[in-house]
Amino acid sequence: MVTTSNKSERVPSANLNRRVERSRHAVLTTAFELLSEGGVASFSVDEVARRSGVAKTTIYRHWPTREALVIDACSRMIAEQETPDTGSLEGDVTAILVEIAHLLPTANWSFVLPSIIDTAERNPEFAEIHSRIQRGHAAPLREVLQRAIGRGELSAYTDVSTIVAALLGPLFYRRWFSREPIDEQFVKAIIKRVLASL
Repeated sequence: MVTTSNKSERVPSANLNRRVERSRHAVLTTAFELLSEGGVASFSVDEVARRSGVAKTTIYRHWPTREALVIDACSRMIAEQETPDTGSLEGDVTAILVEIAHLLPTANWSFVLPSIIDTAERNPEFAEIHSRIQRGHAAPLREVLQRAIGRGELSAYTDVSTIVAALLGPLFYRRWFSREPIDEQFVKAIIKRVLASL
């Protein structure tokens, strides 16, 4: 009797957890879609509820404020790019930057990021998520540069942060400022210039 009772109590709990996870996933997916369409300024919890089919009361139970939901949704912008290991610094850097260049014109996060940067100027919470996003995108480059230092391709005194900025900066400049194409020829020219200076 006791065993049967415990089992019957566990099943509804498991079902509830699954429903909660489905609701959270629907809300976060919808929230990120809205951010990619209109940025932070036009983001609305009402619209998230309407599109996701999840009640506002449920949304506010998990995210007490509009800002909390936006920040949680933006967490999916933190890069999870795999770090290549081609055996050479040039090969590794090329693999990373070519992938970023391919994603920049089309990936949803590239439409959201300018709005995050703008909001971060006035909101410390958004400044933190922006910092996390930046570190995520830079992480693979930092790793391959540190690996190159370890195998003697670069000096132990190499300023990794400066090199990362020199490599990523031109891509971001073209995406959000000059709006020129970010093609493979451009990417390889940047890599050649930066690595030749080391």
